[in-house]
Amino acid sequence: MPQLSVIVYGPNAQGHLTELLDSVEAHPLLDAEIIVAAVGDWARETAEGHAPETIVVPLPEGTDDPAARAAGAARATGRWLHFVHAKDSLPAGAPRLIAERTAELDAEAGAEPGAVVDVLLFDHVVTTWQTAARASRDGRLLAAVGREGVALNEAADLVRLTPILGNRALRADFWRAHEEQLTHGDEPYAAHAALLHADRVACLNQAAYESRELRPESLPPLDPEDRFALIDRYESLLPLTGNRRAARAVLYDLMMRDLVRTFAGENLPDAVAREFFRRASLAAVRWRPEHHERPAGVEGVRHALLEEGAYTKYRAFQAANRTRRAAKKAVKSRKKELGAKLRDQQYQRALSRPVNPHLAVFAAYWERGVACNPAAIAAKMAELAPHIHPVWVVSKSNEALLPPGTDYVIPGTRRYWETMATAKYLVNNVNFPNAVVKRPDAIHLQTHHGTPLKRMGLDQMEHPAAAKGLDFDALLGRIDKWDYSVSANSHSTRMWERAYPARFTSLDYGYPRNDVFYTATADDVRAARERLGIAPGKKAVLYAPTHRDYEAGFTPRLDLAELADRLGEDTVLLVRAHYFYGGAASPLTGLRRSGRIIDVSSYDPVEELCLAADALVTDYSSIMFDYANLDRPIVVYADDWETYRTTRGVYFDLMEEHPGQVARTQEELTEIFVSGAWRNESAAKARAAFRRRFCEYDDGRAAERVVRRVFLGEPEESLPPVLPLEERTPAPTPEEASA
Repeated sequence: MPQLSVIVYGPNAQGHLTELLDSVEAHPLLDAEIIVAAVGDWARETAEGHAPETIVVPLPEGTDDPAARAAGAARATGRWLHFVHAKDSLPAGAPRLIAERTAELDAEAGAEPGAVVDVLLFDHVVTTWQTAARASRDGRLLAAVGREGVALNEAADLVRLTPILGNRALRADFWRAHEEQLTHGDEPYAAHAALLHADRVACLNQAAYESRELRPESLPPLDPEDRFALIDRYESLLPLTGNRRAARAVLYDLMMRDLVRTFAGENLPDAVAREFFRRASLAAVRWRPEHHERPAGVEGVRHALLEEGAYTKYRAFQAANRTRRAAKKAVKSRKKELGAKLRDQQYQRALSRPVNPHLAVFAAYWERGVACNPAAIAAKMAELAPHIHPVWVVSKSNEALLPPGTDYVIPGTRRYWETMATAKYLVNNVNFPNAVVKRPDAIHLQTHHGTPLKRMGLDQMEHPAAAKGLDFDALLGRIDKWDYSVSANSHSTRMWERAYPARFTSLDYGYPRNDVFYTATADDVRAARERLGIAPGKKAVLYAPTHRDYEAGFTPRLDLAELADRLGEDTVLLVRAHYFYGGAASPLTGLRRSGRIIDVSSYDPVEELCLAADALVTDYSSIMFDYANLDRPIVVYADDWETYRTTRGVYFDLMEEHPGQVARTQEELTEIFVSGAWRNESAAKARAAFRRRFCEYDDGRAAERVVRRVFLGEPEESLPPVLPLEERTPAPTPEEASA
C-alpha cells in the first residue's frame, strides 16, 4: 500500500495538465501513486501519454470536479490522498515532502492512538497569467500552530487558510467516512468541510502546492445569480462548526468579509444586487455568534448596515466613501508631485557644484545603517584616509540605531540630495536609487553583501518568482554607474560579471566585513558570548535561514523548542531571521526558555554572532560562505532544496558542494548533532574543499586593500598580497577562547 495517492482531476484546462504531469514525473517517488481522473478526451490522451505507471480514469466531457475527485479516490490505494487540480502544479519534491510528513503522523498515531490526524495542512504558492510562484499568506498561520496535531478549536485561525483542496492532504479512511459531504459543493466548500469534519489536524509550514489562477477573461462568464452560491456555501458550512465556538467565530468573520467584498466589488444589476443584499443580511443575522464584536472603523459600519438590511443607506455610504477617497487621493498626488519637483530642482542645482574630493557617502541594506562591507571599509578609511569625511545614508526609522557621532543624512531631505550630488565616493552593498546621477569624476563602489548561490541580476529573468517584476532596464542603468565591484572569490567575480554585464573593475580583495574573522582575539570571542548571555562551557549553534521568494514572511522551518530539548541543556540556539523581515521574528515569541533559545534577529553586527557560535546551521544563506572563514562546523538544513532550486534558481548544486553535513529533515539534523557527525572527519573534509573555493581572497586585509586602491589611488602591485589559505589563522574558537 503506497503512503500517498496523488489524485489529479479535471479537464486539461489550457493545456496545463502536461506541465503538471511532467513536474511529477521529474521527481518520481516510490511510495506514491499517481491517479489521473481525466475529464474529456484531451485530458485522457495527455495522461495516457505519460509514464505507464500512471493510473488513468477516463471520464466523460463535462464531469464536474466533485465527481472527478470521487472517481479518482475510488481507484486510490494510498493511506493518504492529495487532490491536485489539472490546471495546477506541484513544486519539485512536493509528493516526497507530503509522503514523509504523513508517514511521521502515522507513526505518531501508532504510538499514541488518540493522536490520529485526519488532515495535513501545508503552504502553497500562487501562479497567475502575470506572475509565477507568488507566496501565499498562509505561512504565519501554519507556523503559529507548529508540527503537533491539534483539534481545530485549539487553532481556529487555520479556518483562514486559503480554501483550496490542494493545500491539504486527507487520510484515506477519513475521506471515505465523509465522502458524501466532501463531494458536495465547490472546492472552497470541500476544503473548509474537510477541515471542519476533522477531529485533529497537523501543519507543515512548507510550500507543497502551486495553485494556478486562470485569467478571468479566459473563463466562461458567471451568471449574476451565481453570486448567491457564496451565501449558500457559508450557510452550509457554519452548521459544521457544531459547538466549536472559536472556529465558528472565525468562519463567520470570513463570511462577512466575503459578503461585503462581493457586494462592493461586483457591478450587479440592481435587482440582483438587492436580492444578494437581502439574503446576505439574513445570513449575517442568523449566524452571528453570541457576543460577537464587529470590526472597528469603516468595516464595522459596513457590517452593521448589512445586518440591518439597509440597502439604500449602504449604497449612500459607498458613494460617500468613494468621493472621500478620490478627494484624498487627489490632494496626496498633488503634494507628491510638488515635493518631487522641488527635490529635483535642489538636486540639479547641487549637481552644478564641484565634486568634493574629501566626501564619501556610505549606505548598506537599503539605508538600514552602519553595517556589512561598507561599515568595514569606512572604519579602515578612518584609519588610513582620515582626510575623507564619511556620511551615512540611513532611513528615518533606523536613525536612532546609529553609533554615537555618526554623520548621516535621511533619504529625500535637502542635505541628502546635496550630499549625493557632490560626494566623490559613493559606497553601497546594494544599489543607490535610479535618480542618483553618476558624475564623471565621482567613484561608485559596489561591495555586494554575499556570495551568490542563488541567481542574481539578469540571471533572474528566467525565474520570475525571484525577480518579482524587477525592471531589468533600470537595473542595467544602475550597474552602469559602478566603477568597482568587490569580490570574495573567483566564483563571485565570474557570476557578477555574468549577472551584471557592465564595465566595472572587479576588486578581487576579499570581503572587508570578513576581516574580523582573522583579526578577532580570544578576548573578542569571549566578549561576544558574554553580550549574548552564553554561559561558559555552553555550545552555541547559530541558526540563520535565508529568505524564500515563495513565502510571505519568516517562519522557522524547524521546531525550535523540540530541537533545543533534543540537543540538551548544554546547547544554546541563536536564531536569526533574514533581514528582509525587519528583524522582527514574531514566530520566535515564547520560545526563549531557560536561555537556550535566543532570538538574535535584531542583533548587529552579524559577524559578532558568528564569532560567538561553535557551529552554524543554515539553508541557502550566504552566511555560510562568510562563516566558513572561521573553519568551524557548518550544517546545511535543506528540507526544500528542490523547491528553492527550481523557484529561485542557483549557480551550483549545494547538495554536491556543501560545507560540512547536510540534513533533509529535522530528525536528520538532530542526529547529526547528537551523534557528533557535525564535526567529524567527513564534515571537516567537505568544509576544507568549500573554503578553498569560496574563501579564496579573505585573509583579514580586504578593507585595507579596498581603501588603498579606491580612496588613496595606490596601484594594484603595491597592495598587500592575498595570503595562501594554509598561512591564514582564523579567530579562536569559543572552546579555544575559554581555555
